[in-house]
Amino acid sequence: MSRFVDQLISIALSDGGGKRGMTTGEPHDPVRATWADVHEQARRVAGGLAADGLRPGGSVGVLAAAPALIAPTVQAVWFAGGSVTMLHQPTPRTDLGEWASDTLTVLRMIGSDLVLLGDPFDQLAPVLEENGIRYRMINDLLDADPIADPVAAGEDDLALLQLTSGSTAEPKAVKITHGNLFSNMSAMIERSEVDPEVDTMVSWLPLFHDMGMVGFLTVPMTFGIELVKVTPVEFLGGPLIWPDLISRYQGTVTAAPNFAYAIVGKRLARAGDDASYDLSSLRIALNGAEPIDAAAVQTFTDAGARFGLDPGAVFPAYGLAEATLAVSFAPLGAGLELDVVEPDALEAHDRAVPVPDDDPRRGTDKVRSFAVLGRPLSGLEARIVAEDGTVLGDREVGEIQLRGEAVTPGYLTVDGPLDTQDAEGWFATGDIGYLIDGQIVICGRSKDVIIMGGRNIYPTDVERAAQAVPGVRAGNAIAVRIDAGTRRERYAVVLESNVAGSDDESALAKEVTARVTDAVGVRPFSVLVLSPGSLPKTPSGKVKRAATAETYADEIDKASA
Repeated sequence: MSRFVDQLISIALSDGGGKRGMTTGEPHDPVRATWADVHEQARRVAGGLAADGLRPGGSVGVLAAAPALIAPTVQAVWFAGGSVTMLHQPTPRTDLGEWASDTLTVLRMIGSDLVLLGDPFDQLAPVLEENGIRYRMINDLLDADPIADPVAAGEDDLALLQLTSGSTAEPKAVKITHGNLFSNMSAMIERSEVDPEVDTMVSWLPLFHDMGMVGFLTVPMTFGIELVKVTPVEFLGGPLIWPDLISRYQGTVTAAPNFAYAIVGKRLARAGDDASYDLSSLRIALNGAEPIDAAAVQTFTDAGARFGLDPGAVFPAYGLAEATLAVSFAPLGAGLELDVVEPDALEAHDRAVPVPDDDPRRGTDKVRSFAVLGRPLSGLEARIVAEDGTVLGDREVGEIQLRGEAVTPGYLTVDGPLDTQDAEGWFATGDIGYLIDGQIVICGRSKDVIIMGGRNIYPTDVERAAQAVPGVRAGNAIAVRIDAGTRRERYAVVLESNVAGSDDESALAKEVTARVTDAVGVRPFSVLVLSPGSLPKTPSGKVKRAATAETYADEIDKASA
């Protein structure tokens, strides 16, 4: 038995598994199940899967949104010796024919012919049938006879195939083994000092994303931590449900991408009654999955202060699916620490030269600042490497490489398996950054860095400057590369604003152009102002950078037609 599955079972059968569990269905129909309850449901689903022919090593696609269904389902697949792939979920605007075709591609890639279907996607059964995709209803499997004994999985057996996307539309899946999962989850528990008998985790993160699936379902399920779980639909429909749940359930641990803290900070600032929320219990508000913006964090901490929020609860983190989930955590209780550096040394010489504390440029666009993301977790190493392969020293900027127990052995792609590690076990992340006494600092993604006049211009600097202009929606400004990699390389800014299409649009674009030019020293080729809701986003609300570039190209083509 792998350490991961052994821990799952041990917790479910312990006193803690019978006391602690998961609350779902907020805000309309909250239901709580203990981890022991989830375990019993999982044994039944596993029995149904085994009777249906799932063999050890088999891959299973899961399409469901309700956490109460997903929890026993994924646990059941692991008990049956299989691996889980959370399939991309269609939205009301999705072309179901294209979605079915993409789903078939993914199933072929992972070597699966079975989809487990649950609420609210059980209505897609006819679409799956029309396309020859075999499926089983999760609710039907809950009535099956329980599996006698879980399949004995090894540490190198696959547990999770995490779908991701690169610069192309072709899907790929990160291979996460039982050993990867146990190593990374144990390291996260250790570094964050989570106490299952005390802590309560609160999350709205999607379970098809690694931070939601691993961090806010598999971790609490494996270690017996109380969990309050809603879906992104509930959050996006009313973001203040998040602080409300933290208040009512006295949540101690939560997490989200940076944009969500910006949104909730603004909503909290408008809350009229100081007694509306109680955030005094929150000790970890993990900020990860996208660049951390100090202004957004301050908006959140300032607004949360009157509700008892400790600014030290802000918990910057660095992670990626290829490391299972978490790579590094900032020190507990330290809040957000920024490294402020000289722009010229960074952009022209790939060096992060610190700006003195008393320098009057601090707090202006004349310097660059990045969040300090802490040291790698136990079992992981990080190094910085130049383009020629030279290993760099402190404050020298290059590509971040990782090695350790949590690092994936490779990808599954439409063209077959793909190894990710070199001969010494190092994985090249594609992230650009540097180290400060072993702590990781991220500057950006190598594929997103804009190169003009021999300078590296980081999209985050452009986007922060644009979002500082009144009228630009928080978290809704993106820098887009044009003619990337050529001598004609340029960049544009694409943003959302309520003034789109009005007489004020031109003035806003001019102000953004001036602010961005002043910040990075290079004028954007153009500023495209779109109405709210126009930028392509993930179901959790993050803006898709590559898809935004396509939106920009489409809009330019329309304008020139």
